Amino acid sequence: MSNYEKTSESWSPRTRLGRWVQEGRITSIDEVFNQGHKIQEVEIVDALLPNLDQEVLDINLVQKQTDAGEKSRFKALVIVGNFDGYFGIGVGKAKQVRAAIQKANINAKLNIVPVKRGCGSWECGCGESHSVPFKVKGKCGSVVIELIPGPRGLGIIANDLAKTVIRFSGITDCWTRSLGSTRTAPSLAFATSNALKNTYRILTPKNWTG
Repeated sequence: MSNYEKTSESWSPRTRLGRWVQEGRITSIDEVFNQGHKIQEVEIVDALLPNLDQEVLDINLVQKQTDAGEKSRFKALVIVGNFDGYFGIGVGKAKQVRAAIQKANINAKLNIVPVKRGCGSWECGCGESHSVPFKVKGKCGSVVIELIPGPRGLGIIANDLAKTVIRFSGITDCWTRSLGSTRTAPSLAFATSNALKNTYRILTPKNWTG
């Protein structure tokens, strides 16, 4: 039985990547990113990463002024990840909290990305994939965050929200340094996410310090 069959027998793929997953031609999430495919169906993630964990990072009530008066909806910020190199962050809006969380969960899965891990700390040099391989920065709005390699056993030195995002990616040890309006949960979450994405985008021999 293929991963597709285990995930959803009623799924009718709309994209070429979805059909390949359904047919068993692609059997791992690594193949998706190594071949440069874009994920446009949440069922692809459900098939290839079936054991993702989820956590709600933030919920806000947002209001919009219309001709009929004020329109209120809930805005949810959700992270999903396997604690082993893959994570995604998503936002969802709806009149009900549960529906907003469900939309954010789907959006987070569609935004799943890989993270390169390593041991970039000169204090450690163990060669294991427990930290970031080199310093990386991420930015969203006014928030800038830098992730700095840390030795094994250090833990994640960050505030609770950034720590959650980093932990979901599978990194267990690193220092962080942040600037800007870090109390704005979405900006901090997406800045941290951007920094983690940069471990994959700019990984070259000259960056490697482990």
